[in-house]
Amino acid sequence: MFAVALPASTTLAQSAETTAPAPATAFDRRAAQLVDLFAGKLAFADYFDPSFQKAIPEAQFKTFIGGLIAQYGKPVAVDSATPTSGRSGTVLLRFERGVATVLLDVGATADARVTGLRVTGVTVANDSFDKVAAEIAALPGQTGFLVAELGDAGIRPLASANADRQFAVGSTIKLYILDELAAQVAAGKRKWSDVVPLSHFSFSSAGTANWPADTPVTLQTLANWMISVSDNGATDTLIHLIGREPVETRMRAAGHSDPSRNIPLLTTVETFALKGNNFNDLRPVFIKGDDAAQRKLIASNQNRLTLANVDGISFTDGPRFIDSLEWFASPNDIARLMVDLRARQSKTLLAAMAINNGVGPVAAADWTYLGYKGGAENGVLSMSLLGQRKSDEKWFVVTASWNNPEANIDTERMAGLVTRLLALAAK
Repeated sequence: MFAVALPASTTLAQSAETTAPAPATAFDRRAAQLVDLFAGKLAFADYFDPSFQKAIPEAQFKTFIGGLIAQYGKPVAVDSATPTSGRSGTVLLRFERGVATVLLDVGATADARVTGLRVTGVTVANDSFDKVAAEIAALPGQTGFLVAELGDAGIRPLASANADRQFAVGSTIKLYILDELAAQVAAGKRKWSDVVPLSHFSFSSAGTANWPADTPVTLQTLANWMISVSDNGATDTLIHLIGREPVETRMRAAGHSDPSRNIPLLTTVETFALKGNNFNDLRPVFIKGDDAAQRKLIASNQNRLTLANVDGISFTDGPRFIDSLEWFASPNDIARLMVDLRARQSKTLLAAMAINNGVGPVAAADWTYLGYKGGAENGVLSMSLLGQRKSDEKWFVVTASWNNPEANIDTERMAGLVTRLLALAAK
């Protein structure tokens, strides 16, 4: 539930003692207009600076606002507006069913339009696990979640639904790769500082797209890319480096309840290729095969299953084979994986997971540590967090998955529900 915040140049205002009321600042004026903006009564172009309009198109902003209203009801009032300067501050915007924290930056132009707006969290009054569970259950498709304390006695569930069901989890599977990499480092086989070539490229790579082949990078850099921005080129480079089979073995050791669903462990480019229209011949053979037959098919088609043969157009119309050609895990599998990751006691591993905590600074405020990995594609969304609570230093896992083979996922809606689960766990 995050809009992009554009940096604004701000200068701290000097307060002067006076008996006259302080004039409304640019921040005050724009904060007071938030209800009308979110209700669609104020024109997008009149409220936002051209720099914001260029970064966030009006259609994208309206979709974002629509998601908030669908989940929390209509905007009602500005509960408070706390400036940090005359042009920046924090606004608490009340909806019918929650209060959003909005960070607001106003520009220095004559009309003082807004240059940055970010919703960092929504607090729901009298919220409960039962309420969130009911909303998750009402989503179209299949859903499951788990909130659990991780202690010396094992995993203690606080709330759950369909926690043993296998869901398509997308890039969440990359946590198993991180786990095996950390295990090889701990065994002295590798070092985080080892420099290796960026050897394998994939589709939809946020960090490594268009990088030169064989660019030297450290293992830590690859791990950071793989987890923080879910970079697929970094992921496939690591799989080829540390080995497909060792990651599969790690998956079993970490307690995955149905590892055959992910064996052979497909690289991201293999998955994208097989899902696409260029491989209509191989896909049904792969899906019907057992582990050995699938492994043989992958090995014998390595020259075809490459980025050059990924048909990106195939992924523009909606979910594709998410029940049969994906990476799978249950909420309980992910909880057991989080236990394994924490037990590594690797600062580098935990740091990689904390680069992008998935929920923003407000939701993370109650946690000493918060690590995250998500996975998403058409029809699939998985969000998983590992956190240490500030109040008592206890560790928790919050994980949720939503699959819908018929339609794309409302990412903002699910993010809001997971954020509420995290807030409840913090209490």
